[in-house]
Amino acid sequence: MGTGPFKNTISVCKGVDAFPAVNPHAVEQFKNKRGKKLSVAEYVDGIRSGNRIVLSQAITIIESSLAKHQTLAKEIITQCLPYSGNSKRIGITGVPGVGKSTFIETLGKYITLQGHNLAVLTIDPSSERSKGSILGDKTRMEELSVDPRAFIRPSPSAGSLGGVARKTRETIILCEAAGFDTIFIETVGVGQSETAVHSMVDFFLLLMLAGAGDELQGIKRGIMEMADTIAITKADQANILKAEQAKMQYQNAIHLFQPSESKWVPQVITCSAINHIGTDVIWNIIEEYFKVTHDNGTFLQKRRTQSKYWFHETIDEILNNHFYNHPFIKTNIEDYEEKVLQGNMTSYEAAFSLINKYFSK
Repeated sequence: MGTGPFKNTISVCKGVDAFPAVNPHAVEQFKNKRGKKLSVAEYVDGIRSGNRIVLSQAITIIESSLAKHQTLAKEIITQCLPYSGNSKRIGITGVPGVGKSTFIETLGKYITLQGHNLAVLTIDPSSERSKGSILGDKTRMEELSVDPRAFIRPSPSAGSLGGVARKTRETIILCEAAGFDTIFIETVGVGQSETAVHSMVDFFLLLMLAGAGDELQGIKRGIMEMADTIAITKADQANILKAEQAKMQYQNAIHLFQPSESKWVPQVITCSAINHIGTDVIWNIIEEYFKVTHDNGTFLQKRRTQSKYWFHETIDEILNNHFYNHPFIKTNIEDYEEKVLQGNMTSYEAAFSLINKYFSK
């Protein structure tokens, strides 16, 4: 309030209370979602309706090593299985520095703009030393990560490659049940993970980088033989000539390989993800591949062969886990290791003795 001639001319209002930094209603909803335990039917209904939160929670259950979660995961997968199998499963791999994330984002955006629903999964066995992994895919694929038609799921599961790959295959089933008609499975680097990815996808895309030395020395022949298409990335500006030269080298190498059962002839193309060059060509090749393999019947045959492969892989994994988690093995395996180290028993003798005692328990 003023004084003198300005008395009663100024007054101060209380004003508006400051808004809380976090929406309390959102916090309460988050608590409810985290605290509520869903039934199998609720998980399946949520997945079938395209609920991303429920889908993510179900995938986390699949990735869990807890016995109660493994039982729940089996029930969820079993009920989702009838709604799976109707997607294009595409494996993508490449040498370090090839630009997989940029390529996947560019191709992914191209696909979603055409009305497709895309799920991007990774095969990442993680560090056996630190038991961790770098989940950087969502930060590298900034546009795709906020695309309403896309779902990106890095694999955080440390452990054996076979175990991580099996969980990825089961995650594919859930994503297909959730309505994703295109699945990208990305591998981290070039190595044994390519074999695992090839055993769960329909189409295998190999990304290569031109101008990095002898083009045919930096990658194993076996990985090239698995490729249904090879894409030379970063074919732009001063790198165009090198990319074309690399393309010719790979085309000559491919002709030396035995033809695949599908009778599909692998193609080699050049592309630039940053400049969106070749994106449409790659997608057209992928669609042509699916048409060819559907028409000649090798698509279904390959899917059946893969199912048989994972049937045996799962048996191996279950037996392996049961063996190493058995109380007798946990108690005695270090003693046998020490006998081998001291030279008191051969590796074969120690293993044979321990396995015989395991079966007798």
